[in-house]
Amino acid sequence: MRRAIRYAVLTLFAVFFLYPFVLSAATSFKTRPDVAAHAASPWPHEFSVRAWTDVFLHSDFPLWTFNSLLVTVLATLARIFIDSLAGYSLARLQWRGRGPIFAAVVAVLAVPPIVLTVPRFLVLKEMSLLDSYAGLVLPLAVDSVGIFLMKQFFEQMPKELEEAARIDGASIFQAYWHVVLPLARPALLTLTILSFQGVWNEFLLPLIVVRASPSHWTLPFGLSTLGRGGAGGQSFDYPVMMAGSLLTIIPVAIVFIIFQRFFVRGVASSGVKG
Repeated sequence: MRRAIRYAVLTLFAVFFLYPFVLSAATSFKTRPDVAAHAASPWPHEFSVRAWTDVFLHSDFPLWTFNSLLVTVLATLARIFIDSLAGYSLARLQWRGRGPIFAAVVAVLAVPPIVLTVPRFLVLKEMSLLDSYAGLVLPLAVDSVGIFLMKQFFEQMPKELEEAARIDGASIFQAYWHVVLPLARPALLTLTILSFQGVWNEFLLPLIVVRASPSHWTLPFGLSTLGRGGAGGQSFDYPVMMAGSLLTIIPVAIVFIIFQRFFVRGVASSGVKG
């Protein structure tokens, strides 16, 4: 009986969690009048694929997808390298000011991203990086969450491995690259998933960097312009917006499904000492 109750409660929560996704999928196959009449219905009363054809044939969705993939891959690779380097330095190397620097990194976690919007725009403008791929990639190439994650993981690794490598003549970077980094695969995969998801869904940065350059728009910003206006007195074409949103979710879902067991292992090993 207890097990049945637990499964019933879990099923109820699963329904509440999945219903918005089901509603989004159903809305993408509805007509505009059907959405207006049955907005919360989990199935279309008037089935239509018009929204999907509009996304692929009457928008710049392929270009937005290419830009998002390019920016996400480059920024994720940069984060893996830079965050792991910074985390290793804070966890293993002894240098003056290490404590205050790490405190500053942790303090950044408490700063809302919207607060950095204007300073980031001014810096990118002075560096002539507006309306460019570099302006989209460089601000996302490092983040405090990744540094904190990698530092916590490196601190739990035995120092004897690095000491043995140093005795054999390896430099600090060689010990990091050839000994420590291969053993940090769970944390690296966790960082990869978090970075891929964060960069892929980034909206604020494209808004301030490439707003005036449609050829550099990414999927989140492009979707904000998708389905606006139209006939029938409706300001938004919700079926088109839902179709584009579902297509945007697919890459992140695939990455998470493939690496989910490494993600759980990496989070657990980075947050528990002993």
